[in-house]
Amino acid sequence: MHIFFSGIGGAGIGPLALIAKQAGYEVSGSDKQSSSYIENLGAKGITDVQIGQTREAIEEHHKKHPIDWLVYSSALPKENPDHPELVFAAENNIKHTKRDEFLNELLKKTGQKMIAVAGTHGKTTTTAMCIWMFKQLDIPVSYSVGAKLSFGGIGEFDAKSEYFVYEADEYDRNFLSFKPETSLITGIAYDHPDIYPTKDDYSKAFREFIASSQSTFIWDNDATTIEAGYSEKITVLDKANSQKIDLKLPGKVNRENAALVIHAVLSVDKSRSYAELAAIMDRFPGVSRRFEKIVDNVYTDYAHTPEKIHGALQLTNEIAGDNVVVVYEGLHNTRQHFIKNELKTLFEDTKKVYVVPSYLAREDKDLETLTPEKICETIEKPTDCEPAALDQDLKTKIQDHAAQNDLVISLTAGGGGSLDEWLRKEFNAPRTDK
Repeated sequence: MHIFFSGIGGAGIGPLALIAKQAGYEVSGSDKQSSSYIENLGAKGITDVQIGQTREAIEEHHKKHPIDWLVYSSALPKENPDHPELVFAAENNIKHTKRDEFLNELLKKTGQKMIAVAGTHGKTTTTAMCIWMFKQLDIPVSYSVGAKLSFGGIGEFDAKSEYFVYEADEYDRNFLSFKPETSLITGIAYDHPDIYPTKDDYSKAFREFIASSQSTFIWDNDATTIEAGYSEKITVLDKANSQKIDLKLPGKVNRENAALVIHAVLSVDKSRSYAELAAIMDRFPGVSRRFEKIVDNVYTDYAHTPEKIHGALQLTNEIAGDNVVVVYEGLHNTRQHFIKNELKTLFEDTKKVYVVPSYLAREDKDLETLTPEKICETIEKPTDCEPAALDQDLKTKIQDHAAQNDLVISLTAGGGGSLDEWLRKEFNAPRTDK
């Protein structure tokens, strides 16, 4: 079967394309722009990728290699309901669905059980920690994760695996399409108002997710936030007492995510001990774009919601004290409006903030564009906030801060053309996917 993945360079679709290839499907795809994710897929043997998404391109592709199933990202119809690839598939009776239907088909075909990692923040790191634990325990595992790993691909399919570890995204209600064997919920704070108009809608979706899972591990404060209730299917963990697991990982959030994974693994394999699993987690090498070193004293992080930013900055302050400088690229203009109140003091424990233009996608065209100047006007602390652009001037300032032993952390959640890619290019940073 030939599966065409539209938006193949995305963090959700890219891993699934790799999994499909490893599971024996013929795979091709497209994206509107090139990126390091697409380079990563090429290195893994997925080379039939077209840059640019036009009707003419997919029509020519279909003539040469008839497409049986078009799998697309949630962003596609939201950005353009009349997207040429979707229109072409409909007119030519080509099966076309979002990623969840294909993954459910694969799980049904293979009999693998899903371990789903959900939450507003911490999903990617916790998913990677689960994968790391399985690999270190020599347990076969299939998985999909939204970041590059130094110890595996962005997605892997192992026919010998009993479990499929999945980063379950709440955006577009994707996580409600599955019935996980085990679910881990990392942290909850209202997000995605374009999908969930109210906090109650957001909480209800997580309650539905829990109801669809055979068992769920969740922190007590998050269970209270969404009014999860109590049942035999839910293990509510006491965050205040989680420190009984002696973890030495840097960063409070990292230690909490690791503890969540350890609790879940111990429920499956009671022959293990806290100390054994903690020692494995202390060796966790991290994932790309989560406090990832670019060069000395310069790091990149995917944090883009207030909770994720707080977590990233807590880790940064734990290491560098008061010598923290932020380069901030907001993800979506729409979100900057949504978090405008939090922006006032979000960076209060930092020395200086540079704000570059937000990374735009899935935008509400009726909203005013919040430029770097306007965002700096919003930020009250630190008072030293400077609008910037991705240019030589910013590069020089980053170099100067690093030379003065400041720790520069770039908060950048975009893909192709983002601050993250600019940093890697300008500082010749090694790729984690090579």
